[in-house]
Amino acid sequence: MQPLSLEHKLHHLREIFAAMDSVLVAYSGGIDSTVVLKVAYDQLQDRAVGVTAISPTFPAVELDSATRVAKEIGVRHELVQTDQLMIPAFIENDANRCFHCKTDLYQLLGKLRETRASAVIVDGTNLDDLGDDRPGIKAAREWGVRSPLVEANLSKAEIRSLAKDLDLSNWDKPAAACLSSRIPRGITITREKLSRVEQAEEVLLAEGFRHCRVRDHGEIARIEVRQDELIRILDGERGTRISRRVKELGFRFVTIDLEGYRPGGMSIAPPRPAK
Repeated sequence: MQPLSLEHKLHHLREIFAAMDSVLVAYSGGIDSTVVLKVAYDQLQDRAVGVTAISPTFPAVELDSATRVAKEIGVRHELVQTDQLMIPAFIENDANRCFHCKTDLYQLLGKLRETRASAVIVDGTNLDDLGDDRPGIKAAREWGVRSPLVEANLSKAEIRSLAKDLDLSNWDKPAAACLSSRIPRGITITREKLSRVEQAEEVLLAEGFRHCRVRDHGEIARIEVRQDELIRILDGERGTRISRRVKELGFRFVTIDLEGYRPGGMSIAPPRPAK
């Protein structure tokens, strides 16, 4: 049996939305949820709404990008306020952190759905996500959230290709994750920690680094950039400037991870002093 073409999968995705009366899209501004929002809008017009939750864990730069792209699509975009730092189980920062975060999001969307009796809630989960340990997916299923990209058998690479074909301006946008992912598991999440890693990453973005993370290890800021950008960050003048500005945020040491940027980099155990 021949594998389905990307064109066939896009047709199936459109059919999925065409069968819905109305839809609320959990929209973060990432490529996956943007493709979902775009196709939903193309099929349903004003019966498709993108909803973005604003919280201390969501970087301001991501909100700006999400707002801009939604305007480009022409879809209705609603912002809802939340604060996961009010959830004790979330700030404990254990392996179920994402479950508590997504539960909070879907509760908010559930309330919005009550005012739109027939609305379906959908997310941007794709086929590749199913192979990871994703507590957030468990929360989605518990709240009846559908994943059209999974239903259409779309992988991450195919979604990026679709985003380009659909003329979405963020088709090559680097992967993003909430700011709490920069803090080691088991270390309490605080507003101050989230703020300083966000500001530290803004330093790197201002220097032209697109794929970057600042991991918070207490006194140590561990910077990850792509392997091919390591030489740029190690440049004497630039490196000194970045180090100075990051230290001004409260870090005592600034380190460069020589393995470079990689998703899930916070799963590495934090540095421990030698005995």
